[in-house]
Amino acid sequence: MSDGAASSSGFRLATGRVTVLLGPDPVRRGLLSRLECSATQGVLLVTSARARCAADRIAALDQAAGHRPAMVLVDRLTDGLGTIGRRTVLAHLRRIAAAGPAVLVDDTDPVAALAVADGALRVGLDGSVVVDDLASPTSHSPL
Repeated sequence: MSDGAASSSGFRLATGRVTVLLGPDPVRRGLLSRLECSATQGVLLVTSARARCAADRIAALDQAAGHRPAMVLVDRLTDGLGTIGRRTVLAHLRRIAAAGPAVLVDDTDPVAALAVADGALRVGLDGSVVVDDLASPTSHSPL
C-alpha cells in the first residue's frame, strides 16, 4: 500500500501534498460529501461561499491553515473565477500543503487542479477509488 493509499476503513492521504478528485462530477460530489460528514477534528472544509474574489478565497485558505488541520477539504473554491483568479487560488494550495496538512481538492475544472496536484483520487461510478501518485506515472493503487 502506498503512502497515499487508503485502508479498507477509509482514506489515508499523504500530508503535505495536494490531491485532486477525478471522475464523474456526481461521484466526486458524493465522495466529498461523505468525507465532510465523517470528518473528525482536524479536518477543515474550505468553499467559495460568499467570497467573490481570489484574494478572499486565499484568505479563507490561510485562515483554515492557521488552525493547523491534518486535512483541508477544498470544495469548488475556484467557482466563478476567471482564468487568472483560478490559477492564483490553485497555486496557493501548494503553500497550504507545504505547511503540513493533506489537501484534497474537488474543482469544477479538475484538469486545472491537476496542474498543482501531487496525486489524484480517481473515483468510479461503482464507488471504486484508485490512488494515483502523479510524481510516478506508473503508480496506480486500487482501493
